[in-house]
Amino acid sequence: MKVLSVNAGSIGDLFVPQSDRMHRVATGIHKHPLEGPVKVGKLGIEGDEQADLTVHGGLNKAVYAYPSEHYAFWIAQRLAVHKREEPLPPGSLGENLTLQGVLESDLWMGDRLHIGSVVLAVTEPRQPCYKFNAKMGFSHAAKMMVQAGNSGFYLRVIESGTLQAGDAVSIVPGKRETSLAQINERRLKGRQRDLF
Repeated sequence: MKVLSVNAGSIGDLFVPQSDRMHRVATGIHKHPLEGPVKVGKLGIEGDEQADLTVHGGLNKAVYAYPSEHYAFWIAQRLAVHKREEPLPPGSLGENLTLQGVLESDLWMGDRLHIGSVVLAVTEPRQPCYKFNAKMGFSHAAKMMVQAGNSGFYLRVIESGTLQAGDAVSIVPGKRETSLAQINERRLKGRQRDLF
């Protein structure tokens, strides 16, 4: 288990179709890999920004992590929709940490991830919105994320410090009362009417 990439981004524009027109919305979903050691404070990765603080950022969503194992799924979906292969570099799903070997099915609320000198606690899986659809380039991307359960997960910073690409990830179990997979399953069942 390790960090493949540490990613951050500034608030930028995203063009979203609405009522047969493209509308510009502010977003922090555009992330790019950072080199070397990166500082992580209580509100997340140094230099990272979120546009809508009502649903992103804050203490309980300070860092967003995504398993690299899901990237093949998204590349295949985009190929099916766009009929051409498009690269998805690390950070493309809006994540701060692109992780290898750490899946939603492995994690429970309150589990702690030790990375570099940083300690992070799992707080919840991601709930994708319309901006994710625009970022992926097709209108049903958020629904597909919910259906597949490959949501990634938010983290609270317990101990600030530094981390970098290549760092090992170790998991220290929490109380193990509610798993991310259980939450994702409940969300899927709760949204069946919306998904089909």
